[in-house]
Amino acid sequence: MQQWLELATVLLFLSNLAMLGLSELGACVRTVAFQGILLGFITLIVRQEGLSVRLLILSVMSIGLKGFVFPFLLLRSIREAGVRREVEPFVGYVTSVVGGLLMLAVSMWISARIPATATAMSSFQIPVALSTIFTGLFLVVSRRKALNQVIGYLVFESGIYMFGITAVGEIPFLIELGVLLDVFVAVFVMGIAMNHINREFDHIDADQLSSLKG
Repeated sequence: MQQWLELATVLLFLSNLAMLGLSELGACVRTVAFQGILLGFITLIVRQEGLSVRLLILSVMSIGLKGFVFPFLLLRSIREAGVRREVEPFVGYVTSVVGGLLMLAVSMWISARIPATATAMSSFQIPVALSTIFTGLFLVVSRRKALNQVIGYLVFESGIYMFGITAVGEIPFLIELGVLLDVFVAVFVMGIAMNHINREFDHIDADQLSSLKG
């Protein structure tokens, strides 16, 4: 099982790098969906010794929401907005990928100072969880399109989720479920907001909203 966990963890990190280097919004959404499915399986692998109905429900909900529901909502927003690519991000794609590698290095340095690392099944788990958090924050601040910023929010939440299941231990089920539902509501509301922004201004460039200041 440890080999499967390490493979899933490596794939999660590679998906982070892919999103940092992708300009096509649909590909970014599909990568987020892949991350959601991976996290559902990682949940079961990490807690295999204490597998329960509660854990199965959480895993299925993670796969269902992050792997299918959220991507469906985001892809629909892309179609309605008529925007396919992030042409001119604040930070270029090559620079972003290099930044992703640096974020992993910083995450490894931080994780070496976290006591919970010693109890993790793989030494790569917590560094990747932290780098996923950093990647999500980076996407939020380095991309112009509101849709890419929503994707960054989802990546950020995925990093928190992975850190929680690998480092924190037992978390009350209602809290875990509440986090997933909060993310669902946030994505739903952001999708509505993006549609309104696009309808009023014919674009979803978040940086152009500064023109609304009186």
